[in-house]
Amino acid sequence: MRIQKYDIIPILQPYIKLICTMDCDEGTDTSHIRVLPDTCVELFLNYTSTPIAIIGDELHRRSIISFRMSRPMDIQMRKGAGCLAICFYPGMAYKFFHLPMQMLSDTNTALSEIWNDLTEEIEDKLASARNNETRVFLVQNYLLRQLTLGKNELQIAHCLQQVQNTAGFISLSQLTNDTGISQRHLSRKFQQYVGLSTKEYLRVCRFIQSLSHLKKHPVLSLTEIACKSGYYDQAHFNRDYKTYAGCTPGELAHAADILY
Repeated sequence: MRIQKYDIIPILQPYIKLICTMDCDEGTDTSHIRVLPDTCVELFLNYTSTPIAIIGDELHRRSIISFRMSRPMDIQMRKGAGCLAICFYPGMAYKFFHLPMQMLSDTNTALSEIWNDLTEEIEDKLASARNNETRVFLVQNYLLRQLTLGKNELQIAHCLQQVQNTAGFISLSQLTNDTGISQRHLSRKFQQYVGLSTKEYLRVCRFIQSLSHLKKHPVLSLTEIACKSGYYDQAHFNRDYKTYAGCTPGELAHAADILY
């Protein structure tokens, strides 16, 4: 499979983490890959007549939006498939899809169910485009049309920035103290804009941080990785790996078919 990244226009940069094209060879389907949760929403726009992928046990033929918030997904791209992928920063997809994010958390949903007739229009234009550079240009223009340019939800934006600044080393009580609202109210806001409760979001972020340490520091023991990532003990560390990766930390460290 050939993956090519593209520049994001300045007005979309606060919302979009990555834009790339993914083109598969005609010969065979790709190998099965387990993709781990990252709290992000991803849009896959199909520009061929070939189905995009098998995710879990379901074949997805047209463009989809993937809310891979807190569960791993097993993916196999189909031979001859071509799609344009957009990855949104946590909490930013809401401004383009205008739905409470918790409604779709941990699902793969046909884009036509959200954008209706616009999906077919986009797919037709992408299919007839001369090249992938033109496709990226067209899609960014469509995204601009969907973008709600009102004020950001400042409390959520502040919390997301604090989590990023501290690499996840921040407590739920500190976030609620910073925002001046109750844990329940903050959690409802997180579910609406991000797709997870505040507590679950912090838990997934801690897991993601541990993956970073696991990749960067292969000589460290798993106990050291757990401590460095902010886990209280090995039991909590192992539990999160079972939940978010479907395997133990040791199994993940040696797995060739898990993407993180």
